[in-house]
Amino acid sequence: MSTDKITCLLNWHATPYHLPLFLAEKLNYFTEEGVKVAILEPNNPSDVTEIIGSGKVDLGCKAMIHTIAGKARGFPIKSIGTLLDEPFTGVVYLASKSGITTDFQSLRGKRIGYVGEFGKIQIDELTRYYGMTPEDYTAVRVGMNVTGAIIRGEIDAGIGLENVQMVELEEWSVQQGRSRDDVRMLRIDELADLGCCCFCSILFIGNEDFIAQNPQKVAAFMKAVKRGADYMFAQPAAAYELFVEMKPHMTSEVNRKIYQRSFRYMSRDLKNVQRDWDKVTKYSKRLEIVDDSFVQNMTNEFLTWPMEPESAPGFIHPTVDTGVLAKCPCSSHVAVPVAIEA
Repeated sequence: MSTDKITCLLNWHATPYHLPLFLAEKLNYFTEEGVKVAILEPNNPSDVTEIIGSGKVDLGCKAMIHTIAGKARGFPIKSIGTLLDEPFTGVVYLASKSGITTDFQSLRGKRIGYVGEFGKIQIDELTRYYGMTPEDYTAVRVGMNVTGAIIRGEIDAGIGLENVQMVELEEWSVQQGRSRDDVRMLRIDELADLGCCCFCSILFIGNEDFIAQNPQKVAAFMKAVKRGADYMFAQPAAAYELFVEMKPHMTSEVNRKIYQRSFRYMSRDLKNVQRDWDKVTKYSKRLEIVDDSFVQNMTNEFLTWPMEPESAPGFIHPTVDTGVLAKCPCSSHVAVPVAIEA
């Protein structure tokens, strides 16, 4: 790179679960650790693994399954830590409008929206798992507009996150005079018997050449982010207000609720969880994204603090009151943003 700054490309535009990264910048943790960092937001999230793999950007964020798939496609990328652990991911729908129920077979004849090709691969595999075929539903690539496409009636359901798209749809439903409970999800991990939603864990990834040539910078970057995460866990409401200073649109009620919902998924020690990587590697083989020769592209070598024990299988962190909603200046006004890719 021609700049002396570390470039870090987000998996989509800034969203509440990116807070530790922005807090590291806001509180000068990057500077104190001896690195300069430029946080970038992509025009097209589907390009992130390729851009980082090409060396045009040093580091970034991406979902675990995309990180594995990018490596399988020949992009030299590696995970150096975890930002968001196991957010619930699945087929999101409005019960009152879609005709979809808790029975997967109710997806027959429906229009199912997906972000990128791996969403389509997942749904196709699930239809086979349940004795259906891809011809039994209509796949609609909606990109980042899953929430908007459901609201506009362009699709009956779409793949989304419990802590993002479901929040957006719940707030919209309330505006329409309906219950938040009208928004439902068929969780992919439960449908596919995976035992975790770790395939959509959001990771810190990097270009392998950059990592190999700049280990001290990478370690400093991760230490600064860890300090940001520590501040967030210690003072969740104060941390969010600092985020709002950097990104004023984050003051909206829906973004505050996304932060509230995302908080329990935020990684406390930033480690790549070996158990989750094993499960997602196995799932990726099942989806035929990788073959038996695949070597996991992750490391925890740049995390220089004690690691917490792995949680018990199936453990779900309880919801924490972050205090951010009490500080919301927007009362009942809700602006539903564009949906966010993993």
